[in-house]
Amino acid sequence: MKAIVYTKYGGPEVLQIKEIEKPSPNDDEVLIKVHAVSINDWDFGLLEGDFINRLINGLLKPKRKILGSDIAGRIAAVGKNVTKFKTGDEVYGDLSGYWGGFAEYTCALEKSLALKPTTMSFEEAAAIPQAAMLAVQGLLDKGKIHPGQKLLINGAGGGVGTFALQIAKLYGVETTAVDSTDKLNMLRSIGFDHVIDYTREDFTKNGQCYDLILDVKTNRSMFAYTRALCPNGIYVTVGGSTGRLLQALILGPWISMISKKHIRIVALKTNKDLLYMNELFEAGKVKPVIEGPYKLNEFADAFRLFAKAEHKGKVVITM
Repeated sequence: MKAIVYTKYGGPEVLQIKEIEKPSPNDDEVLIKVHAVSINDWDFGLLEGDFINRLINGLLKPKRKILGSDIAGRIAAVGKNVTKFKTGDEVYGDLSGYWGGFAEYTCALEKSLALKPTTMSFEEAAAIPQAAMLAVQGLLDKGKIHPGQKLLINGAGGGVGTFALQIAKLYGVETTAVDSTDKLNMLRSIGFDHVIDYTREDFTKNGQCYDLILDVKTNRSMFAYTRALCPNGIYVTVGGSTGRLLQALILGPWISMISKKHIRIVALKTNKDLLYMNELFEAGKVKPVIEGPYKLNEFADAFRLFAKAEHKGKVVITM
């Protein structure tokens, strides 16, 4: 089978398409014929091999040589202990911790998967797992979103932000997007009430305040974010630089104590809300924003686009 493989850390240039042996599922696994995969920040972190990801995947060279966590495909075989799925089922899910999605076939534990609605394409399904879970858990679980609020999403043009906007609209909140110039028209088209071009305006210094900030980038100090929160406002980060996340972890309790503004971090619970996303999709309330899809032989272009952060929604590759 074909797979996108890397044997050393670096950028998209170290990725190669190789022929490798098709895996066989263990007793508690299923074998999936992969139809589509999306790129996540974690894939790119593992590819580049920063310090944290080298601790996870090998200090000098990667132990797991096939990236890809958000997959969608059809079950080709099931292990003898699998009870949830059968051969031929169309499934999708987040394989974080195991990866292996950028291949024509991969194995997965049944707990990592959900049935794909028949009305959902494989490309749409591959766009959902990680980004949508972060959006749901950021807005609902940590952000406690409710009607009448003013919500700002920093880094709104990617997967998390585009899902978060659609979910937030179900709660009747006023929404503001922050992203780069070339994404603003797309953000307006999917329903944001206001857009801010971060290359021209710093939302933490414009005098506006927000009841809820969902941060995909986490590229400012916690004190700057606090300045942009209304009294009793909640700031939620779903990812960003390790240094800024540590700052949120350390300073969050102190900021909450002295200012009555709250700093919260989403620790991703993989696949927890896939059934909820199925319900929203089938009701026509959520539709993934997809860049591409790219074909397998175009994977380098897909990764280069992701590296420049110029993509809109989720970058999807068909296998």
